[in-house]
Amino acid sequence: MGGLSATRGGPVTVRAAAKINLHLGVGAPREDGFHPLTTVYQAIGLCDDVTARASVAGVEADTLGIEVSASDWVDAAAVPLDAANLVHRAAVALGELHDRPVGGSVLLEKSIPVAGGLAGGSADAAAALVALDRLHDLGTSDDDLLRIAADLGSDVPFSLIGGTALGTGRGELVEPVGDNGTWWWVVVPSDEGLGTPDVYRHFDRMRPDAPAEPPPADALLGALRTGQPLSLARFLHNDLGDAAIDLRPELGDLIVRGESEGALRGMVSGSGPTVVFLCESSDHARDLAGALMRTGSRVVLVANGAVAGAHVVRAHA
Repeated sequence: MGGLSATRGGPVTVRAAAKINLHLGVGAPREDGFHPLTTVYQAIGLCDDVTARASVAGVEADTLGIEVSASDWVDAAAVPLDAANLVHRAAVALGELHDRPVGGSVLLEKSIPVAGGLAGGSADAAAALVALDRLHDLGTSDDDLLRIAADLGSDVPFSLIGGTALGTGRGELVEPVGDNGTWWWVVVPSDEGLGTPDVYRHFDRMRPDAPAEPPPADALLGALRTGQPLSLARFLHNDLGDAAIDLRPELGDLIVRGESEGALRGMVSGSGPTVVFLCESSDHARDLAGALMRTGSRVVLVANGAVAGAHVVRAHA
């Protein structure tokens, strides 16, 4: 969450990373409708940049404008530019905390696929919180930023923290964990998104006997401490994977194809539909990416983990 300080009103660019779930244990729905989770998040080197600036030079705007530019593999048209965007909600929440308007112009430079199970919207919200806080010189404490983040969405607190972390509650209670590895992933987005609520509803249909408490992540956490990819591959786990694959069988076919091409392990990322493959090294990841592209995958990305959470990369007076 840290970074460079910025003069009030100067443009501020904050980078935030995609997340994958190395372990995603899901329990039966709680009374409030949310599912209890035990998850291990990892931030990977597939990032969005969020730049906040005053709408008029030297003047702080009372309203927020959102613009989007996107990499070729990202559907920019699927990103809302109004109050439906978590970035807008982040600005409103900061304004309510400080009892003042928090506005300006926000540019989202997106490389994280939309509705891909990689928390791209959450990453943008986390980056916007940091960028708008610096733009307006609000001095919001880390505790307040994390509290606002938890209100915005289950993945937003992790997007602030980054690295590798254990998430509990509905995923919003985040604690960094020991991670002695440098991990290499091949990331295969889908041309068509998959709604998180749809996957959870299908999980409930498929798992009416789901336990109240989700399965623990102890084995996965132990594998992270070894720093060994083969050990980590053994304990990767996603309770939503079967539901996502049942809704989109081609995801299962892709996992089989990737593992047959040499991936240590393939899995659906979060609620999908992005599929990720763990590799032994950067060279192994690049080789696998090439093989998957030769056998029909249109977009294949390579990313390492773990990387930092939301942080300032440019700040100008």
